[in-house]
Amino acid sequence: MENIAWMAWTPPTAIFFVLLAMTLAVMTWLAVAYPEAERVGILRIPTTRGDRLFISLIMAAVIHLLWIGFAGTDTIATLPVGEGIELSSLWLATVISLASAVAIFRTV
Repeated sequence: MENIAWMAWTPPTAIFFVLLAMTLAVMTWLAVAYPEAERVGILRIPTTRGDRLFISLIMAAVIHLLWIGFAGTDTIATLPVGEGIELSSLWLATVISLASAVAIFRTV
């Protein structure tokens, strides 16, 4: 456990890595169950599901970094649970990232 003690293992960090692992597992299952075929979208280059996932992840990182740079991470709401759970404005960036991922998977 000392090998990973340098990282701040907060619940959001753990959720991120669990979701990333689940995404890779689903992509692996899809590749086995439904062999992928390259297709040409608006970029005019052949892409596979894995390529589109990679583009989506890069776009999500860029969207979040730009959001932090321009909008910050201020609290936009507090949920009335226990002592109150504060919601960061980064959740809006996450929603934008998910919408861009859907657009990328449909058009690229």
